[in-house]
Amino acid sequence: MTKHPEKPIVHYGVPEWCNNNEQLSATAELERYLSNVIRQESRTLRNDTNCKTNWDESDTSRMLRDRVWEVSRCKDLLVSCAKKVDDEIEALTLSKTRTEETLAATAVPHEVSMESLTLREGRQGFELINDPVEKELKKEVHVRKRAQQTLQQLIDQAFEQLCILQKIRQQLTADLQNKVETLDIDNTCLELTITSSQISLKPDPTRIPAGSCTPHEWIQFTQLNLARAREAMEMSEQMREDMSLTRVSLQNDLKNQQRATEFALRKRNHEEQQACRELEWQLKNTEGEITDMENDIFKLDADLKAKTAPLKLAHTRLENRTCRPGMDLCRDEAQRCLVDEVNQLQATIAILKEKLSEAQHSLQRLKLHHNQMKQDHARKRGALALEERCINIRNRLIPILYSDGTPVPLLLLTSSSGRSTRHLEA
Repeated sequence: MTKHPEKPIVHYGVPEWCNNNEQLSATAELERYLSNVIRQESRTLRNDTNCKTNWDESDTSRMLRDRVWEVSRCKDLLVSCAKKVDDEIEALTLSKTRTEETLAATAVPHEVSMESLTLREGRQGFELINDPVEKELKKEVHVRKRAQQTLQQLIDQAFEQLCILQKIRQQLTADLQNKVETLDIDNTCLELTITSSQISLKPDPTRIPAGSCTPHEWIQFTQLNLARAREAMEMSEQMREDMSLTRVSLQNDLKNQQRATEFALRKRNHEEQQACRELEWQLKNTEGEITDMENDIFKLDADLKAKTAPLKLAHTRLENRTCRPGMDLCRDEAQRCLVDEVNQLQATIAILKEKLSEAQHSLQRLKLHHNQMKQDHARKRGALALEERCINIRNRLIPILYSDGTPVPLLLLTSSSGRSTRHLEA
């Protein structure tokens, strides 16, 4: 049988074998040691990372809860402030409405004053005077125009303030809406857990969103909105108080002036009535005097005519006695008496004629003055009728009412000394 050649195989010695075994054992122990160290480190790392993860998640949840509480607190402040702004808008609107009603209520009194002035221009003659009534009516028109201008200014200011409050209310509403949405998002984040189905990995979740702000800027923005709202409400409250005081002050001024005008009207009406009665009395007495004067003139004229016959008789006797003959044409006592009688009759006739002329002139003056008094009486009656029409027209003046039909309640304003000065709206 043929014998094949053997491959060369490396053979180791016993020492090498022992060294290899020792090296394997040492390496195994080392690897086991290193593995044990790694396992211990892994357990420690797992425990640390689990604790860190749990703690971070707990800390994040706590910070989220704190943030939710802080946002909720800001939201409550905004809700409370928005409610106050709404109340202030309603109160200012009501005050503006009352001021507008007060302004509208001055229209009729103004028409009454102007109509009264126009009516009184219808007086004639000496009745067309610039009396206290005229002055009070013109003053009333001036006071009412000034009141209308002041009330209109208050209404314009209130409108501007309402626009400011509405703008602030919109800012608060926007901020409040943001807070509500933020609370909804943060509460949703709080409800999420590691077992929630909505969680997933997101691309670049740590990025800073555009438009982000710092916590200081965030709280400063809300505080600024609240501060603006408080400032606007303080201005509105002061404006409402000023409007209320101004309304009452103007109403009192108008009422006082109205009373002064009505007093002057009543006084003037009384004076006109007295003047009419006095003139009527004078007319009656003058008419009686005219009647008496006419009777006396008639009697004077009759007496004057009655003196003509005695004068004719005396003249005839004297003329006839001139025909006595010779020495009988004597200036005896009869002649002297006839001459005296003629002179006396001529003097009497002259006196009667003079008195008759004087009486006729007096009668003419009486009739002329009587006619003037009648004309003046007619003017006074017309002026009195106009005054009474003015008084009746002013009955249209009614108290200022609110939109609900109730009159404006008034209280007495007192000064520091305690004296009542004006009326104030309740």
